[in-house]
Amino acid sequence: MTAASLLHTVAPRRIVIFRALQLGDMLCAVPALRALRRAAPRAYITLIGLPWARSFVERYADLVDELVAFPGALGFPEQTESNDGLPAFLAAMRARRFDLAIQLHGSGGIANDLLFALGARAQAGFVQTGEAPRPGCFIGWPDSLPEPERYLALTTALGAPSMGRALHFPVTAADEAGYAALVAQYGIEPARLVLVHPGAQLPSRRWPAQRFAAVADALAADGWQIAITGTAQESELTAGMLGAMDAPALYLAGASSLGVLAALVGCARLVVCNDTGVSHVAAAMHAPSVVIASGSDTRRWAPLDHDLHRVLADYPPCRPCAFRDCPYGHPCALNIDVDHVVAEARAQLARYPQAQPPAAGAPRAQRPATTRPREVRHAA
Repeated sequence: MTAASLLHTVAPRRIVIFRALQLGDMLCAVPALRALRRAAPRAYITLIGLPWARSFVERYADLVDELVAFPGALGFPEQTESNDGLPAFLAAMRARRFDLAIQLHGSGGIANDLLFALGARAQAGFVQTGEAPRPGCFIGWPDSLPEPERYLALTTALGAPSMGRALHFPVTAADEAGYAALVAQYGIEPARLVLVHPGAQLPSRRWPAQRFAAVADALAADGWQIAITGTAQESELTAGMLGAMDAPALYLAGASSLGVLAALVGCARLVVCNDTGVSHVAAAMHAPSVVIASGSDTRRWAPLDHDLHRVLADYPPCRPCAFRDCPYGHPCALNIDVDHVVAEARAQLARYPQAQPPAAGAPRAQRPATTRPREVRHAA
């Protein structure tokens, strides 16, 4: 069978997708999941993902039907690397008798080995340069494409045409109610709200919290209301930023669910953050942002709209970074100065004036979308 006809030939009723990754990674896969659901509307789609992704499946119930938590395995560093739970997990997956297994985890290699161990009738995914050919629908890893387009390339090859590359984050009525409660509790003024999010999963991806504090102080002096966001686990980092500020700020770290945070992002005038999950939430909510990208591959991970989302990055020879903690003094972060970030933030606030946001629960108008690929690079 040809790769392009695989969905038509197999006519899968039971599809399993392997993508055991974090929030930003999952959001970047939404366009591919959307295309797959449109092409296979009657299929029951199972996601093998990290345990946290149960909330992802609940939010995207129109795209995915269930989560099966991946137990972890050697070579998959997103969890404790152990094969202890793998034999029972694979036996349970083979008993499901999936019609089609799709590897959306990454470039191939051991992810493909795991995919074939699921025992599905047909397989699809990516192969690395030099990797042996695989039966089914496998395409070469499209290294030059942004993350959402990589997975769209595979679903298109499967026979599921793209329905657009834009990210999307559904905000529920409960999220809107939580947002309204947050506004009332903290005295949030959406028309002048700037969210500052200093956290990121890896220390190598974090711009210094003291520099975020300096940016927040400068914007507060301009009259903007500053709110610090982050997870409860990032309290030391977010509290450190608050302590370094001279101006007052709303401290919202750990104060909301992901859905409420997304609603807050959607109504804010600007988000200032690292290249992390919240930057993809801003992209999905069409919220203007300034993203300080330390270490990451910006060609792959930068938001697709380079005008709505301004990416500031420096490019030492060690980039893209494979380290949790930078062993070289973190030049990619330290070479981005406070004045540069403040200037970009002010430019974004001027470029995207926003009327008073609608009341909670009311539909939001889309901000103007632009597509010119312009990335801001720091002149070292």
